[in-house]
Amino acid sequence: MPEYVIEREIPGAGNLSEKELQEIAAKAVGIINDMGGKVKWLHSYVTGDKVYCVYFAADEETIREHGRRGGFPVNRVSAVRRMIDPSLAS
Repeated sequence: MPEYVIEREIPGAGNLSEKELQEIAAKAVGIINDMGGKVKWLHSYVTGDKVYCVYFAADEETIREHGRRGGFPVNRVSAVRRMIDPSLAS
């Protein structure tokens, strides 16, 4: 499955409590389970007012469907073309 980075604008995201983040994660996982493996959530990065999620899915529309079902904003979806890390320098 292709890999995507999803940008979600969520004002105050960086101030969400551990419990609030846990509730959001549980909701996301429940929807993923309901979608029958059409999408897989790898992890997310929470910043001040945005959350960047890394997902695997068949296509961008599947990512958007997950967002609609959960009420999660999907401001931008970017397909990952390549990945680099420090090992590429050697």
